[in-house]
Amino acid sequence: MKFLLAAINAKYIHSNPGVYSLRAFARTKIPGADIEIGEYTINHQMDLILQDIYRRKPDFIGFSCYIWNISYIMEIVRDVKKVLPEVEIWLGGPEVSYDAKKVLTREPDVCGVMRGEGELTFTELVRAYLKREELCAAAGDIDSGSEMQRQEKTLVSDENTWQPKAVKAETGDRRGLDLDNIPGITYRAESGEVVERGPQRLLSLDEIPFYYDDMAGFENRIVYYESSRGCPFSCSYCLSSIDKTVRFRSLDLVLPELQFFLDHKVPQVKFVDRTFNCKRDHTLGIWRYLVEHDNGITNFHFEVSADIFDEEELELIGKMRPGLIQLEIGVQSTNPDTIKEIHRHMDLVKLKQAVDRVYDYRNTHQHLDLIAGLPYENYESFMRSFDDVYRMRPDQLQMGFLKVLKGSYMEEQVAAYDLKYRGIPPYEVLSTKWLPYSDVIRLKGVEGMVEVYYNSGQFPATMKLLEKKFARPSEIFTSLAEYYEKNGLTGISHSRLARYEILYGFLEGKEAKVEQSTPAAENLAGTEQKIGVKAAETAVKPTLADFRDSLMYDLYVRENIKSRPSFSSDQSPYKKEVREFFMAEEESPQWLTDYAGFDSKQMAKMAHLEHMEDGTFVLFDYKNRDPLSGNARAVRFRYDRKGSRMVPAKPARI
Repeated sequence: MKFLLAAINAKYIHSNPGVYSLRAFARTKIPGADIEIGEYTINHQMDLILQDIYRRKPDFIGFSCYIWNISYIMEIVRDVKKVLPEVEIWLGGPEVSYDAKKVLTREPDVCGVMRGEGELTFTELVRAYLKREELCAAAGDIDSGSEMQRQEKTLVSDENTWQPKAVKAETGDRRGLDLDNIPGITYRAESGEVVERGPQRLLSLDEIPFYYDDMAGFENRIVYYESSRGCPFSCSYCLSSIDKTVRFRSLDLVLPELQFFLDHKVPQVKFVDRTFNCKRDHTLGIWRYLVEHDNGITNFHFEVSADIFDEEELELIGKMRPGLIQLEIGVQSTNPDTIKEIHRHMDLVKLKQAVDRVYDYRNTHQHLDLIAGLPYENYESFMRSFDDVYRMRPDQLQMGFLKVLKGSYMEEQVAAYDLKYRGIPPYEVLSTKWLPYSDVIRLKGVEGMVEVYYNSGQFPATMKLLEKKFARPSEIFTSLAEYYEKNGLTGISHSRLARYEILYGFLEGKEAKVEQSTPAAENLAGTEQKIGVKAAETAVKPTLADFRDSLMYDLYVRENIKSRPSFSSDQSPYKKEVREFFMAEEESPQWLTDYAGFDSKQMAKMAHLEHMEDGTFVLFDYKNRDPLSGNARAVRFRYDRKGSRMVPAKPARI
């Protein structure tokens, strides 16, 4: 009998650790069980997924269900039953665990749901199905092959023997299948009744085998790893709040498994632990090991609560190779009423101090999260939260929108909050009593601009100038969103160069009217003072020429562009200075020491020297890049006409 565990991921670079864990655990308990994994993405054509499943000819399919894939899965389920009518289909995962009975009532093609953690439950299901197959085979009741053509036996009293009567397996046929003693499942009984068994016991994580015994198939993909389950916190919007029991995998197992990734030079390992640093000795044990055994390549991603870092943990981060780890920090809001209502326990002062400390190390990417649509957060309140978090200088500021997850406390409060949300996955907020839909639309526009102009990392110098031009960080992005909307630029896939042209057009329009607005009094007197965030300096306003320089810097620091934007300055008057610089570097390398063996003309093509409108020259060295941002090394010069040579300007390094 063949079992197929199917996962539909959001992107190709993602993998689904759940299905690998289920297979690994089941194989240790039932050696020889025929369990395959099928991984697809939501970008695959449905027909190709259906074809692959059909070719595998499974007898049992278990689909891993999340908010991003449930719609795709249900469409596939209905089609699979048309081409493989005898296959037994089960669902599992958070999207079906909390309303399993409704799922079975709504979806007649589904045999059952595995609720909660699946390793034990799936293993017991495999055992039950194999036992039925064994019993039927012993009675001559099943054909060899994989499509489960079963035969019904009838008792003839005068001979006291069983005589076979061939029947076709039907969905919901439970004859010979004993599911009564399997916890953690909801299933359709032979009578058609939907039966729900009690919860499955929680496993020790040490019982789960390491499932990355072979890295084949994971090339160029993110590898996920779990060293703990559960979360000590009770955030109302999160499913992790349901189970407050936190279990840890022993370091005696974790460290050799991490070494496996290091030995295989995996590009990135993403820990799926909900709050990685909630147990100090566990955190330090792993981080010390990574520092001591760093291979110079692998990056490890952790989701942490920055406000509970202690001095030893922060000092250890400071000793790490740039890019060894990256941190995802959920702030969600800086509104005290909101934080209290969503049951978060967070010290914003300590959080900011920790984020600032890590920022000063310049070795660790920090990703800070906000959620729009939370209780007590209106548009202005969210913008204050945005300003507070932006001024913590994260490498990425993720603006998420509240998802009303099934089984969460937030779902229970829908009426109290007058919370309206999409009726289909991902169940995203439409409005609350504090935030009308019109403001949600405005925030969507801001989110788009943050992604393009901040999170992309493609406008670092220009963003710093924009911070001087506008009184509040949020005004940068609200103004950009309004400009995009006004000029019909929203909803269009723009090229990288077009984004720069658009931004310059925006700046040309704003240049005649310098922003005069000031931060709201409640912003300066409220959260900012409490957490120590300073308002942006607005005394010195940059000129349009400054912005042209910053945009050219941002373009070239990423790549040696071949097509220049319309606003770029003419470089032909400076050919002599540029030629002399590269000739000097060929003769006696001082700044391009990694270009040995190349002549000056080749160097001029491999690196770039740009004359800026402020009179300086900037060298972009593409052989030397920042390990975090990937940006080229940039050095500023001024031309010494007396000596006919370039000399470093102050500051030389940019």
